[in-house]
Amino acid sequence: MKKYVAEAIGAGALVLLGCGSVTLGELGGVLGSTQGIGPLAVLPIAFAFGLTVTAFAYGIGPVSGCHINPAVSIGVWSAGRLSTFNLIGYIIAQCLGAIAGAAILYAILKGREGGYDVAAAGLGQNGWSNISTASAFLAEFVGTFLFLVVILGATSTNGGTASAGVAIGLALVVIHIALIRVTGTSVNPARSLGPAVFVGGKALEQLWLFFAAPLLGGLTAGLLFRWRSLEP
Repeated sequence: MKKYVAEAIGAGALVLLGCGSVTLGELGGVLGSTQGIGPLAVLPIAFAFGLTVTAFAYGIGPVSGCHINPAVSIGVWSAGRLSTFNLIGYIIAQCLGAIAGAAILYAILKGREGGYDVAAAGLGQNGWSNISTASAFLAEFVGTFLFLVVILGATSTNGGTASAGVAIGLALVVIHIALIRVTGTSVNPARSLGPAVFVGGKALEQLWLFFAAPLLGGLTAGLLFRWRSLEP
């Protein structure tokens, strides 16, 4: 049970702090577009997500491994490092934690003078508008695949080091810098689910892609490690 609690807390923190860097930072709550977010504004968002992962890698890593992402869990599972029972428990905990994190963020935003119209202002949700669905899918698939290659390599029996959390966090920073103006950078179905539950509309309509592409990307990377194509 401790593992699931840790995963829920980590996923909730990722949504609260990562999406909070968008909405509380006065950047607007909608990502995945070249409209409304300049190149320099990408950096604090990218580091908010990446550094949160780094911090929790050391905070809850000894308890659960700090997946806080269903795509990571399915990648670790397909690599043969996680049981099917724990895979299901991790994903449920991550999704519930992400929804709770989004709820806390929304509650904070509603305290603003004049309230907060989440449908209009957003909650840091993922989405795409000025590229094709195929391009959005490819970006999320490749981004997640590369993220899992770093995670599985940095935490492998032969290649793992004490600095694995730093490498993983920096990988997420770079992936955000590259893809945030494409899809808002999900590479994490739970991170996309949390805000979408409260925003509704287009965020929920497009949610399927932020489950399908990252899960497939994580699965593919995990299989390459299972087949020892990338295992050190």
